[in-house]
Amino acid sequence: MSLIHLNDENFKKEILEAKKPALVDFYATWCGPCKMVAPVIEELAKEYADKFKIGKLNVEEAQEIATKYAIMSVPTFLFFKNGKVVGQVVGALSRSEFKKKIDSVLS
Repeated sequence: MSLIHLNDENFKKEILEAKKPALVDFYATWCGPCKMVAPVIEELAKEYADKFKIGKLNVEEAQEIATKYAIMSVPTFLFFKNGKVVGQVVGALSRSEFKKKIDSVLS
């Protein structure tokens, strides 16, 4: 499985109850940097599919979740492990920076 499209219905099961660590890309359709980083996120979702979940959550469609995690700007990326946030990045990163963050969560 590669990139997961998250919403109010599947967020708990896919991210909070996941056996694997996860990265959630909080984005909006009108956000330029979100569009710019989207291909990188899709590539990483394929590359890490066996050991890391990667999902996208549209903040306009899932406002309750965005509010719960105090998402103030997009893109914001939250790293989860055992249902808890273990890292956060606001703004677009390079592919290598994302890989470093993912690898640090995995270790």
